[in-house]
Amino acid sequence: MGRRRVEIKRIQDKNCRQVAFCKRRKGLMKKAKELSILCDVDVAVVIISNRGRLHEFSSTDSLTGILQRYESHVEAEKEISAEIQDAEHSKYSSMTTGELLQETERQLEENVDGIPVTDLIHLENELQTALVQITSRKTHLMLERIKGLHEKEKLLLEEKKQLENNMARMQKNRKVNETSDLPQQRVTLNFF
Repeated sequence: MGRRRVEIKRIQDKNCRQVAFCKRRKGLMKKAKELSILCDVDVAVVIISNRGRLHEFSSTDSLTGILQRYESHVEAEKEISAEIQDAEHSKYSSMTTGELLQETERQLEENVDGIPVTDLIHLENELQTALVQITSRKTHLMLERIKGLHEKEKLLLEEKKQLENNMARMQKNRKVNETSDLPQQRVTLNFF
């Protein structure tokens, strides 16, 4: 018996749900352990069941140590994003996409260490925004082109249908003409 693809939705049967939770929890913990060993990284997994039980895994001795490191990273990211938001206008915001790419390339060629982190992050955000705009425009143009091609296809199909109808009519007329071109026989009636 082979495996079947499991639809990802809530399992309705309570017993089946509990069995799946236990099996998948063990599998998740095993994968977390393998990841920490193979890649030499710190991994922490926290699972709280629907009954309120806490299940945890930590690749180090202290789960709280990993959680504190996580919180410090989140706070640092918040501070950096706040610094970026505090700067009203960046020197990059008024540039077009092409100018932005040229400026980025020039600065990266000159000296990466001389660019402040906030400028790099803002530049990355500007590049991502430009990329999203370009992708959106490309998608829009492609959809318009596809729509135009579909309309042309419909017109061509209608023309083809009209041509087929005309051809059928012409063939029908030709048959009628051929039958009418046959020599007519005279019928004489004799009355006595």
